[in-house]
Amino acid sequence: MAKSSSLWKDRRFLWLWSGQSVSALGDQFSALAFPVLAVTVLGATASDMGILNAFSTASFLLVGLIAGAWVDRLIKRQVMLIADLVRFLALLTIPVLWASHSLQMWHIFVVAGILGLAQVFFDVAAQSLVPVLLPAEKIGGANGAMETSRQITHVGGPSLVGFLLGFLRAPLLILVDAITFLVSAFTLGMLRDQEVKAPKADRQPLVSEILEGLQFVRSQKLIRTIALTTGTNNLFGTMVFAMMPLYILRTLGVTTAQFGIMMSVGAVGGLLGAALCSRLIKLMGEGPLIVASAVLSGLAICLQVATILVPQQAQMPMLLATQFVESFTVLTYNITQVTARQRLCPPRLLGRMNATIRFFIWGVMPISSLIAGWIGNVYGVTTAMTIGAIGVLFSSAWVVFSPIRTMRELPNHAE
Repeated sequence: MAKSSSLWKDRRFLWLWSGQSVSALGDQFSALAFPVLAVTVLGATASDMGILNAFSTASFLLVGLIAGAWVDRLIKRQVMLIADLVRFLALLTIPVLWASHSLQMWHIFVVAGILGLAQVFFDVAAQSLVPVLLPAEKIGGANGAMETSRQITHVGGPSLVGFLLGFLRAPLLILVDAITFLVSAFTLGMLRDQEVKAPKADRQPLVSEILEGLQFVRSQKLIRTIALTTGTNNLFGTMVFAMMPLYILRTLGVTTAQFGIMMSVGAVGGLLGAALCSRLIKLMGEGPLIVASAVLSGLAICLQVATILVPQQAQMPMLLATQFVESFTVLTYNITQVTARQRLCPPRLLGRMNATIRFFIWGVMPISSLIAGWIGNVYGVTTAMTIGAIGVLFSSAWVVFSPIRTMRELPNHAE
């Protein structure tokens, strides 16, 4: 309790937490407004949804490794601030083009690509900033607090968006998200830390620094195993999520308001997962919790895709229940494994370690999105989602059949 109390007295953490909480709320507007805009206003096809998702995540594959090396050379807070300003300007173009009756599908693709590029640098810097700001014993609490606040915004955000979409157009909601990135940039500007740029004399050639990050991840068995699980999960899970708006809004005939409610219920599960993660770690241990979360998440997604097989009156309750479980287990998995990775990695390698992980676990997503779009067009949306769901379930095999399964406490230092 003393550690938790001291965390909330740290002004630097409070600036970071408050800015990211506001931005997370704004993200709820775009998270639903973008696919709704594509499907209901621009008449997107399965291929369009696959391309949209590919543009959103392509930067992790194209520049993910380079971003990590650059972030380790720069002031992480400044990288995040610039990324926020870029995202503000990019999002602002959507309502402007819509108001001038010029908005087309390719505009959505381009903006999604710019947002993805900025997100690469922001996310790598953000995961690397927490260990810079705080001592090791506070990292887990900080990650839990950040995830809890994000999930709180997820609870009310989607249902609010679903309600607002009943009488407001999607581009106007995207404008709200643009403004929240300005707020985030302001709070980062108020945040003060003692980080300095790495001396030029200590730098190696960019390629050598990238290879050092790759070698570190490859040499750490626990990090490597977790990355394989997460990467395989994302490879198949993206097939599900890329097609989800079409599956929900067209195949099942769910309204946008119900879609928002479904996402809100899922966020309640995520909120509880974030809030209970520390207690579950004490009860089960870090390794067993990672394994259980991976398995249960896969089962929940399989049941979600199987919703089409149940009577219509049971479909919405089934969607709500599976979304709740899936969100709960994703949060317990992520908080536990991210905290373990941050403890294991030396500070000078944090950016490259996080970027290397993101390169593998997010780099597969644009490829998966395009495959899902092709399968959805040729064989149907439900077929694409079924293949993805089965793959997600079996992705947990990496941790199930590893020493992580029996490790109540993961190491605090690199092997």
